[in-house]
Amino acid sequence: MLRTSQGGCFMTESGNPSQPVNVNEYEASHIQVLEGLEAVRRRPGMYLGSTGERGLHHMVYEVVSYAVDEHMAGHADAIDVTITADGGIRVVDNGRGLPVEVQEPAGKSAIERELTELSFVPKPRTGYWVSGGINGLGLSVVNALSSRLTVEVHRDGHRWTQEYEKGIPISALTRHEESSGHGTAIVFLPDADIFETTLWSFATLSQRLQELAFLNGGLAISLTDERPERPVRHHHLDGLRAYVAHLNPYPPSLVHSPAIGFTSENEEQTISVQVAMQWNTWSPGEFLSFANSTRTHEGSAHEVGFRTALTSVVNEHARRQRQISAEDEDLTAEAVHKGLTAVVSVKLAHPVFEGSTRTRLSNPEADTYVQEVIRQHLADWLDRNPNKAAAIIRHIVNTGSVNRTV
Repeated sequence: MLRTSQGGCFMTESGNPSQPVNVNEYEASHIQVLEGLEAVRRRPGMYLGSTGERGLHHMVYEVVSYAVDEHMAGHADAIDVTITADGGIRVVDNGRGLPVEVQEPAGKSAIERELTELSFVPKPRTGYWVSGGINGLGLSVVNALSSRLTVEVHRDGHRWTQEYEKGIPISALTRHEESSGHGTAIVFLPDADIFETTLWSFATLSQRLQELAFLNGGLAISLTDERPERPVRHHHLDGLRAYVAHLNPYPPSLVHSPAIGFTSENEEQTISVQVAMQWNTWSPGEFLSFANSTRTHEGSAHEVGFRTALTSVVNEHARRQRQISAEDEDLTAEAVHKGLTAVVSVKLAHPVFEGSTRTRLSNPEADTYVQEVIRQHLADWLDRNPNKAAAIIRHIVNTGSVNRTV
């Protein structure tokens, strides 16, 4: 029965007042505080976006994100992901390895704190100036939502292991034999009581891992399926330009080749931008944007900055080269983007995402800096490549004046 507040008591739908509420009966003892990972298990959708297939696969991305952070900090160049025969996931990297020292006053190892504590404190600049996970929560969220998890670290001259069940350590951090290696291996089995499905899609994981390899040039990422074994390896030294080439698979349709690509970072080292683009005649165009290696599906500040600057730079170049006259109207944004495949990736020290799935970036500095980078680097590329620039402008002019069926 619906109740509404009126005049200090509650009214039923019929309008008859019920008994007044005794406010003294609502005390501090009635407030339930969810401690540690209990909050994650009670409300998993707040951290992963869903408990369906999307949220399940996001578990993998969060563990991989930690390893990608190691790569961006200059300490790892390989990540191996395996779908195990029992339906679990194993992620191995060759980074520095999670820290093992005991931290006071908690009296816990750094590994255990990383895997069991929720903290929104960003990683220090000495380790990571950019992080792609859930604000440092990724590993603890994965641990909380796994029926079991094992971490193995090679660091400080030894091999170390610890086991967990549903986020709770069931063994102490144990030091084993000496080891000259370095890196972290995390094996987890998603909790079937939490997720609607625990069946992994090889195609879904492969697509995202390939995407991460494109976004982080020089990082080799492999995926193996033991259900039966089906290995695949993604390694793209050319980064986003290789990504654009992958998206533009028909060479005869290309307006210019290779793809345009450039990278820039501001003086404060708080934001970097990677851009790759290429026009073709076979598609209506495709634009992908990323922030800290996460796809920003809903449009974001950096996407707005790219589109705004691109249209302006193309028009300025076309007029300067007299491919459109002073009497002609500006080339429209629609014409400029027709047949354009582009990928824009920004990495920020302090990203501001909207929503739990982080599909929209709202940092205004991303808009400003991307515009600055496009205006500088694209204008320079067009001037240094006059023949290719002329072909691009002709393509855009024709697109703007002729309706084509794609």
